[in-house]
Amino acid sequence: MASTPTTLFILGASGDLTSRLLLPSLAALLARQPQRKITLRGAGTEDWVAAKWQQVVATAFADSPGALDRVTVGDYAAADVTDRDAVGRIVGSLQPGTVLYFALPPAVTRRAIDAMQGMSLPEGTLLAMEKPFGDDEASARELNEQLATLVPEQQVFRVDHFLGRSTLLNLLGVRLANRMWEPVWSAEHIESVHIRFDESLALEGRARYYDSAGAMVDMIQSHLLQVLALLAMDPPATLGERDLRDAKAAVLRATRVRGDIADAARRARYTAGRVGDRDLPAYADEEGVDAARGTETLAEVTFEVANDRWEGVPFVLRSGKALEAKKSEVVITFKRVRHIPAGLHGTPEDGGRLTFSLGPDTLALRLHMTGGDDPFALRDEDLTADLGEGQRRSYEEVLDELLDGEVALSVRADEAEECWRIIQPVRDAWARGETPLEEYPAGSSGPAAWPHL
Repeated sequence: MASTPTTLFILGASGDLTSRLLLPSLAALLARQPQRKITLRGAGTEDWVAAKWQQVVATAFADSPGALDRVTVGDYAAADVTDRDAVGRIVGSLQPGTVLYFALPPAVTRRAIDAMQGMSLPEGTLLAMEKPFGDDEASARELNEQLATLVPEQQVFRVDHFLGRSTLLNLLGVRLANRMWEPVWSAEHIESVHIRFDESLALEGRARYYDSAGAMVDMIQSHLLQVLALLAMDPPATLGERDLRDAKAAVLRATRVRGDIADAARRARYTAGRVGDRDLPAYADEEGVDAARGTETLAEVTFEVANDRWEGVPFVLRSGKALEAKKSEVVITFKRVRHIPAGLHGTPEDGGRLTFSLGPDTLALRLHMTGGDDPFALRDEDLTADLGEGQRRSYEEVLDELLDGEVALSVRADEAEECWRIIQPVRDAWARGETPLEEYPAGSSGPAAWPHL
């Protein structure tokens, strides 16, 4: 970009995403970066007066001392951003170096982009939008083509807040900067990779979106395939946007479902149960759910990366709702050593495990050791490291990148298309009813017959 952005303009400023995530994250960012000052503008469907917009901002900034002094609260406009005339007025008011953030449902974002076609945006305008990006590979490609008529690809930020999580950024440091890991990061030494994002939360009022997406689109397509790409990519020359995203894109192009879909993909949805101190109804009985759609609330798919580095290694991606506990982790299991000398008691099932856990952020290395009552008996011990709090909100990292005019931690056009291409065979098989929709009680670990991760 030609310059560092100085204005953040939020489309959807009166919505939940803005008040719950964007504004508090912006406040936290400004509190720890006193040198940064920005102008904040907004447009939304609510007919707010200027005082109401200022109050909403002040409330979101209340827990971040000093942050409000570093932001100039500009105007707010009540506008239908899918209306070409309204969009034209917004575009005409933009100054060079503005981040235009589409804090909108993806379908509304697509209509707003369509309304912008043929308009000229000021120099340095950066467009930021939430995922999922499109509904399938074809619609993602069409949207990419529309965006390309407005700004260069280097000025498009497809937000994946997972890429702003401190644990994933720590993962890059661990695998790329340590001699003990970098040489063994391949199929020669790694047995399997598991990427899991289990939630104890249920639907939480998101039926309108979630019932049309399900666990596979909401999490595996939108987020976990990006984690896979970071794990499996060849070391890039730099962490600049081109080198990093080239490396991720190469991995995604080589990624596909492993073997037969009947064996590689599972789906299920929760029935009535209890999570912690909450009684939950069955997903099919949740308000706003169309039970006939057969939307899954738990999905598990095994992928492979068909290249020299990873040939034969299963990458198991899993995410679900209303499970017994929140468990967000990346687990790398190493192959057993080729020879264990006679005299050592016990047969390890693997060659050790490296686990990155999110929330709290920790790193654990499971080693097979001897000692104790029998000095030659093998036992497992975990060496753990607390990775610290990091940034409390992953959107802080997203906004930090945006306001620096950087897009390295966003999803490039070809990556967005590849993620849809990767899961499409599973979607097709599920639509044909070839994979049974199993059930699990809310508050359990999933269907009893599923292999334990």
